[in-house]
Amino acid sequence: MRAGWHPGHWLAATVVALLGACQSPPIVPVGNLDSVLASESLTPDTAALVVYRLEDSRTWTTSGERPSERFVAASTSKIPHTLIALETGAVSGPDEWFEWDGETRFLPVWNESQDFASAFQRSTVWIYQTVTPRIGNVALSTWLARFGYGNADTGTEDDIQTYWLKGPLKTSAREQVVFLAKLSARTLPLSARTYEQAIPMMLAEEGDGWSIHAKTGWKSVSGETDIGWYVGWLEQTEGGAPGTYTFAFNLDMNAENPALKTRREAVRKALETIGALSPASETPF
Repeated sequence: MRAGWHPGHWLAATVVALLGACQSPPIVPVGNLDSVLASESLTPDTAALVVYRLEDSRTWTTSGERPSERFVAASTSKIPHTLIALETGAVSGPDEWFEWDGETRFLPVWNESQDFASAFQRSTVWIYQTVTPRIGNVALSTWLARFGYGNADTGTEDDIQTYWLKGPLKTSAREQVVFLAKLSARTLPLSARTYEQAIPMMLAEEGDGWSIHAKTGWKSVSGETDIGWYVGWLEQTEGGAPGTYTFAFNLDMNAENPALKTRREAVRKALETIGALSPASETPF
C-alpha cells in the first residue's frame, strides 16, 4: 500500500466518479466503526459495516478485508431487481397483482396474493421468482453490470430463480454503498418514472426530518455459513449532521439463532455514533 493512501480513499473516489460529479469533493479520512461491532459482540472477521455520506464523501467503515469481500446478495438484490423490473416493463407498476398459487412457504405473509410493492416490503421470494424469468438471464446480467452491482453474475438460465439466493450473484459492503449512492442520487440509467415508482416502495422507516429506505437479506444455503444483510440509505434534514448516508452491513449468522435484529441495531448504532441519527430513545428506528 503506497504512502498516504487509505482504504477509504478508494471508496470515496469510486463514488465520486460513478456519480459523475463535475468537481470532486474532498476525501476525508475514514472513520472506524469497530466499536459498533464490539457492542453487538461481533468482530471485523465476522461482520462488516460501511457508511458513506454523499455530500462530502466522508466514509466510515469497519477494519480488515471483509468490507471488500463479496457475499451472496440474497434479498438485498430486490433493490436492483425492482428497478430493472419496473424499467423494462416486466412489472407494470407497484400495484401489479400476483395471485398466490396455494403453496405454503417459509413466512405466513408470503402465503397470500399481494401486489409488487408488498412483495418488496415482505421480501416475498416467489413473486420475484415469477418476475426474473420475464426479464431473462442475459438482460438481468446486463442491467446489473450497468448498475455496477457486484459481480453481476446471474449464472445460467437454470439459475434464473435462485442466482441471488444461492449465488453466483455476489457483492460486497463497499459495492453496495456505491450502488446505493447512485440510486439515492438518481444517477442510475433509469427513467424518472422508475425512480418515482420504486423509491417509495423501499421506504422502511421515517421520522421528523429523516427517512430510511432499506432492505434486509439472509443467505441460507445448507453446508455454508449463513450471511445476513441490511443495506439502504438515510436522508437526514435536521440535527448537526444533515445529509444522505448510504450504508451496508453484513454478518455471519447462526441458522439456529440468527440474531436478525442485530442487522438493524448495528446500523442504527453506527448512524448514532457519527451523529446522523438521534439516540434510539428519541428516534424509533
